[in-house]
Amino acid sequence: MSRPSLKQRQDIARTVRRSLLGLALMVGFTIALVPLYDVFCEITGLNGKTTSTAQVVGGAPVDVSRRIEVQFVTQTATGLAWQLDAKQASVWVHPGEVALATFSFVNQGSSRTSGRAVPSVSPSAGARYFRKMECFCFQEQWLEAGERSEMPLVFQIDPDLPQGVNKLTLAYTLYPQGLVIGGIHEQ
Repeated sequence: MSRPSLKQRQDIARTVRRSLLGLALMVGFTIALVPLYDVFCEITGLNGKTTSTAQVVGGAPVDVSRRIEVQFVTQTATGLAWQLDAKQASVWVHPGEVALATFSFVNQGSSRTSGRAVPSVSPSAGARYFRKMECFCFQEQWLEAGERSEMPLVFQIDPDLPQGVNKLTLAYTLYPQGLVIGGIHEQ
């Protein structure tokens, strides 16, 4: 078998370089997709994503001619021995009105652990009109074994909520957080 000529080796080397560059670009694009998707969803309200920071309530007038039912749904992801419940299954609010809901957290595990609640609003068209001023979902929460805590959600429905939307469902999924070292959770 004969050795490849110089031109053939150069062609092979060029093909390998182009392939590696293409692979690097694809990996970079894939890594960038997740944060870009999150930003896009937060801006547009697509997929029920809401903002993860407190929002300032403007001086919007309260629309007393409309009432919106806000339903609360909670669940805890596998790996976290906590119970999360809304004190009320739902509340009725007028668009523009500031409302309060209270949630109960219980660490049913045998050690100090942390969790973070991730919100989602449906229908997704309503997510951009759901404003949270205070929410336990803005930061990681820590509870000692057996500890119980109540935390508030202060929110407002923007008066510009489309007329056809009369019910919003706010769902929280509680995920485990923190670092485990030798069975001890570190903050």
